[in-house]
Amino acid sequence: MATLKVTAGPQQGQTVELNVGRFVIGRTPDCDFLLKTDQASRRHACLYNSDGRWRLQDMQSSNGTFLNGKRIEDSPLLPGDTITIGDYKFVFEDAEAAADESVVEEEVVVRDKPAAAPAAPAPVVDGQIAEMVRQMSDRTKRIEKEISKVIIGQKEIVWQMLTAIISGGHVLMIGMPGLAKTTLIRTLSDVLDMQFRRIQFTPDLMPSDITGTDVMEVDETSGKKNLRFIKGPIFCNILLADEINRTPPKTQAALLEAMQEHRVTAAGHTYQLTLPFFVLATQNPLEQEGTYPLPEAQLDRCMFSIYIDYPTEEEEELIGKTTTMQKKPDLNKVMSGAQVLELQSVVRNMPISDHVIKYATRLARASRPGDKRAPDFIKKWIHCGAGPRATQYLIVGAKAHAVVGGRLLVNTDDVRAVARPIMRHRMFTNFTADAEGVDTDKIVQMLLEAVPEPGEKDY
Repeated sequence: MATLKVTAGPQQGQTVELNVGRFVIGRTPDCDFLLKTDQASRRHACLYNSDGRWRLQDMQSSNGTFLNGKRIEDSPLLPGDTITIGDYKFVFEDAEAAADESVVEEEVVVRDKPAAAPAAPAPVVDGQIAEMVRQMSDRTKRIEKEISKVIIGQKEIVWQMLTAIISGGHVLMIGMPGLAKTTLIRTLSDVLDMQFRRIQFTPDLMPSDITGTDVMEVDETSGKKNLRFIKGPIFCNILLADEINRTPPKTQAALLEAMQEHRVTAAGHTYQLTLPFFVLATQNPLEQEGTYPLPEAQLDRCMFSIYIDYPTEEEEELIGKTTTMQKKPDLNKVMSGAQVLELQSVVRNMPISDHVIKYATRLARASRPGDKRAPDFIKKWIHCGAGPRATQYLIVGAKAHAVVGGRLLVNTDDVRAVARPIMRHRMFTNFTADAEGVDTDKIVQMLLEAVPEPGEKDY
């Protein structure tokens, strides 16, 4: 049986058996291993068994999960691996895997070259693409450094936003009041050299307040009247739609054409938006009175749905210390709009193996209750699964996630890293799931554990 031995931290010396298929580590009482530290998230990471092999997955923690000193999203485990979470260190042991040398050997191959197709040749990468990917790795670190002058923690959220931006996708950010959602987006816009506009969505906001309106002009000399279109705040590169669910559906729909086709139609005329164009929307899940839930069509146009959690106690102390001072940090521009467009082109042209495409497709299709691959829990809890746009975004998001990390090889770990923010708002639970308190985050995690990667027989 697989075990975890605590080698550092408050419970040093303790050994726990992984006697369940999904073993969650965190600070909440419902976790399988309760961490006695403020340097970890409430549900920080989990170990799960996939096809008889154990894997480690970070659960969007604030300060990350580290495997053998390297921060990971989702990675296979080998006997003797060291896991670091805050001030805890664990050593993973699996007697069955250690006894089977062939299993260990295969896992080493998977870790060195993740998710490669059995007989697929190595992708040929253009030299210019390779150089731009390397530059993006440097830019990512610089962007994180600049944003950290204002925002404490939330590095994973920054990574997800950068992934969406170089994918050309839009983001819906959900979190409790006071978690710096608006500040984070504004800070990101300050670091990127692009035009930024903010719209505060309210119940009395009209579509023309977003897209623009025609005004009557009179020539004083001739008396001739004509209409002139005054562009609204949507004509920018980064649009912050603050508290988007506080405006009626009619006004929300004013964003649909712009988000999908990057243009605005008003009074029979079509106006192209300047690229790049992103909508970064915020939503408060607490106050539902006087709000208008986003329609499924608009939810589907958001590439990512990002949840922001509370900071750790250490981070909150630092927030209190740094944000109550009068001095404001100076932010440096790191990336221009032209460079973002270049990176979007790089992402689209990144080579990707059929193995990764098959896995992303299989993952999206398994979320649909009527599909033959759908697990029993999908048929029990899901009313409507993710559509083909989820497959598209899983593939593009995996490419972008690799580029943000400065890697040329796109693997299934990249798909798993973007699966939750892409799929959580494209799956709709039924009454049974609501009654049992099951949300889409848990269902996506179960899907990641249940859906196997393609094998040799699939080629």
